[in-house]
This record gives sequence, structure tokens and C-alpha cells, in this order.
Amino acid sequence: METASKPGRDVQPKKARLQTKKKKPRRYWEKEATLTAAGASPGPPRNKKRNRELRPQRPKNINLPKKSRIPGKPQFPKKPREQRNLEPQRNLSGAQDPFPGPAPIPEEVARKFRRIDKSKKLPHSKSKTRSRLEVAEAEEEEISIKAARSELLLAEEPGFLEGEDGEDTAKICQAEIVEAVDIASAAKHFDLNLRQFGPYRLNYSPVGRHLAFGGHRGHVATLDWVTKRLMCEINVMEAVRDIRFLHSEALFAVAQNRWLHIYDNQGIELHCIRRCDRVTRLEFLPFHFLLATASETGFLTYLDVSVGKIVAALNARAGRLDVMTKNPYNAVIHLGHSNGTVSLWSPAMKEPLAKILCHRGGVRAVAVDSTGTYMATSGLDHQLKIFDLRGMFQPLSARTLPQGAGHLAFSQRGLLAAGMSDVVNIWMGQGMASPPSLEQPYLTHRLSGHVHGLHFCPFEDVLGLGHSGGITSMLVPGAAEPNFDGLENNPYRSQKQRQEWEVKALLEKVPAELICLDPRALAEVDVISLEQEKKERIERLGYDPEAKAPFQPKPKQKGRSSTASLVKRRRKVMDKEHRDKVRQSLEQQPQKQEKKAKPLKARPSALDRFVR
Repeated sequence: METASKPGRDVQPKKARLQTKKKKPRRYWEKEATLTAAGASPGPPRNKKRNRELRPQRPKNINLPKKSRIPGKPQFPKKPREQRNLEPQRNLSGAQDPFPGPAPIPEEVARKFRRIDKSKKLPHSKSKTRSRLEVAEAEEEEISIKAARSELLLAEEPGFLEGEDGEDTAKICQAEIVEAVDIASAAKHFDLNLRQFGPYRLNYSPVGRHLAFGGHRGHVATLDWVTKRLMCEINVMEAVRDIRFLHSEALFAVAQNRWLHIYDNQGIELHCIRRCDRVTRLEFLPFHFLLATASETGFLTYLDVSVGKIVAALNARAGRLDVMTKNPYNAVIHLGHSNGTVSLWSPAMKEPLAKILCHRGGVRAVAVDSTGTYMATSGLDHQLKIFDLRGMFQPLSARTLPQGAGHLAFSQRGLLAAGMSDVVNIWMGQGMASPPSLEQPYLTHRLSGHVHGLHFCPFEDVLGLGHSGGITSMLVPGAAEPNFDGLENNPYRSQKQRQEWEVKALLEKVPAELICLDPRALAEVDVISLEQEKKERIERLGYDPEAKAPFQPKPKQKGRSSTASLVKRRRKVMDKEHRDKVRQSLEQQPQKQEKKAKPLKARPSALDRFVR
């Protein structure tokens, strides 16, 4: 007879049941082998010290979040630093690059774009200032290398004209050049027959896309000479003496018989400046937004077109002013006078910066090249001279012309054009940095009337001629810079781009007070003025506020502040300062070259004074 089992007889005891339920959770650094060993109880180990020894070390590459001292602040684990791969990079094929890194830049190419002089040593100044100068020098060096490397992207090259079998290029006429070039270049040569309102003065816009011309009998017009699209055409009903574009093709200034007038590209008169009366010549300084005017009364006036105020009105004291040009390098105005001198002016000075005696008679024309290095002048003595503006303004070359040049103009690449009666001669040098050679003309062209104005078109091999018969566009191969800066002068920019460029140019406008002969002097310290101001400040205050206070040793305890020890410490500091001054003076002195041994002679010679 089977008996029923009592409830709870096959159930495990309560103590065992609790041990099976309260299993210790496995840690992430522990393995199953360490948790349960053969014959070991599943409960927690009794010896905590032995268990601590059995624990493996925490891995080093796992960053655990630390406990925050601020309660409730979330903690984020730090990302491990990525180790740089120091192995050389390989291609997809697995081959190693035999020439790793960027291509080297020749020193001659990098020197062309370098704006710092490495021959000059850095001044002995504070460590912080010296470190800043070193960083600036390193940045300039990196910029020059990048500019030299990007020169390969300039696809266009300057052209030139070369004769066959020693043929003289001056005998090649414009018709032969038009037949030899492509259709787009041939369309740049044209003639405008405007005998009714001549003679004409002309001017190209800074980007070289638009042309403005004005006749002596009041005819004023602007056009896009590339597409031959007329922008505006008016008649001011009085004599026009000169015309000039302002910072863009949207505005241009006209020197009329009485006053100076400003027009827009639709021919609408915007301003009439009566303080500039009887103006004969105009020049515009684009980086300063200054319009320079020369008048019959002998005054040179600077007008700031951004605010509409006259910055300076200078009396040249040389009579009528009808010869004027600008130096594109330093924005200095050159004026030619009837006594044969050329004076250089800046709005910051009431007196001329320099005066150069160029001719025996009056000066008829003046021109300065784009680099500001050479100046060409012509006078009533039929002389054409080229001066070097870098030194003592000495003439480099001179040539006597049969009739004398009444108008001169330099191109972007250093070609010189001279207008003599109805003939235009063009001279070319060996390169862009060399002066033009006056021995043999490069090109010659005869017009239908007397020359009244010359101007080379920027970024185009074109010379604009204004004469009594109208306007002529002449092809001159190799005259202009073939590549343009799209951020500065872009001939294909839209109206929105032009507006943005105007805002940027106004923000970067250079003050008129900074115009001087050497623009590089602005980056240097005027030591003479600084010392003079320091001396006046000392006299006014009665003491030198920048003088270094004498060293006073701090008192020490335990008998180390005796009189003898204080004097000894004070003497030690004084000796150190003296050694530093002597070392600095020795470094600043130039190293004296050893004198060469003189050969023995029977008697001294008068030439021994020149031997070093």
C-alpha cells in the first residue's frame, strides 16, 4: 500500500535555498574559472584578502568615468588619444612613394614673393616680443612658399612680338598684327571717327573692361569696349579737360571748364564740386579713395570721395599745373613745372617731399611705372629721360627726340609709350624689373591727328589713344599682365560682387596721412621721435618713469641679513647686469675684418689710402 508523501519532504532546506538564491554577481573582470572552482562552495569567499589578490589588474586602455564631486552631474568617459601612424603612407597598390612630402620650391621663386629681409637679425628685445617676431617671420615664410607654389596655376603667359630673320618690329604695322592674331584679339583694334568734338582724353576702368573718353567740345561717353556696348553719352556744353574713373566703373569724374563734376554710369550728374575750379588734370588713388586735382591757379587738391570732403589743398607756388601723374607704388603725386623740375607731393606735407631737376626747359609729360622704380620725363628741350626713384633720383638713360614727347604712359609690364605730334613710339626693356631701352623702338604707329592722351588698358595688350580725330585702340603684344587677381580686379564680376568689393575696400581704406616716399618705413620704429618724446616726458615729470628701480635685497632670518651679506648680494646683482650690458654691446658691434698684410714696398704710394 503506497503512502502519499508529505508536502515539503523533497524540498531543499531553507538555508540551502537561501545560498542558491543569493549568488554573488560575476564582475566584468572576473572569469567563470575564478568564480566556481572544483569542490568550492558557490557562496562568497570568506577570505577577502585572498580574493583581492586573485583579482586581475585593471586594464590600462579602459578609461572609467571618475566619480563627480557635484551630485547629479553627468559623467562622460574620455576618448583615448589616437596614436599617429608613423609608418610611411602607401598607395592602393602597396608601393611606397619615392618622393614623400611636397615638392621643393626654388629659392629664386620664393624670393620673388618674400616680403621680409632675412639678412637683418631680430632685435634684442624681451622673450615674449622676440617669440612673436619669430612667429610672424615663420608665417611670412609659409605664405611666400604657398604663393610660389600656386604660381603654377597661372595659365596665361605674356606675349611678345618677334620679327623674322632680324626684322625690325617697329616696321610692323597694325594691319599685319591684326591679320596674324586670332579673331578675339583682332576685335580689340578699332577706330572711332569723332572729328566733330575732338581732341579727346580717355581713361580705362581699374578692371580694364570699360572706357571713358571726353572731347574738348563737351562730348562725354562711356562704353564697354570689349562688347562695344554704349553705357552713356552726354554733352556737357562746355570744354572737357580731363576725365577719370573712380574706384569702379559706376562713377567717373570730369574736369570741365569751370568746376569738377561727378557722373554715374547712366550719365546722371551726382555732384558739382565748386571748390575745385579750373581743373586741368585728374588722378585717382584707389587704396586711399582720394581724387587729386591740379588747377590753373597752382593748387593741388585732394578730395576724399568716400565722405565727400577735401583732405588737403596745397599751393605748389609754381604757376599753372598741367602736368601730373601718380606713383602706383606709394601714391605720391608727381607734378611737372615750367622751370624744368618735378616735385613729389603728399597730402600729409605742405611742402614737396622732393624736387628733381630734370630738364633745361619746361616739363611736358611725366610717367611712373607700376613698380614705382622708374620715372620717365620729357621736356621742351626735346629730351626723353628715365630716372631711378630708389636712390638719389639720378637719370639712367636719355634720348633726344625730333619733336619732343607731349604725352607718356607706362604699361603694367614696363613698356613706355610716347606721343609725338601724330606718331606714337613704344620702347621695351629686357624684363619687367628693367628700365625700357631707348635705343630702338619696339612699335611705331601713325595716327590721323595729333595725340592728346595715352593710357594702357589693364590686363589687355591694348593701348588707348585719344587724338584730334577720335579714339584709336592699338594692339601692343606683351604690354599687360596676363593674369589678374579675381578678388581684387575681376573684369567678369557681377553687380553683387562689385558691391561686396566696394564695402570691403571701404573698410580697408588707407588713411591719407600714411602717404610717404617709402611705404616700408611705416612698419619700422621712428627711433628719433621716440627718443625725443621720452626726453620731453622726463623733463616734464622731473624723473624717468620707465627707469628700473635699484635692487633691494629681501631681509632673511637666522642672521643672514647682516650688512655684509646685503652688500654682497647687491654687488652680485650689479656685476651680473654689467656683464649683460657688455655682452649685448659686443654682439651689436660689427665683426671687424682682419686687415690684410701689406706687401713690402720700397717706398709708400699715394694709392695705399684705398687699401683696406
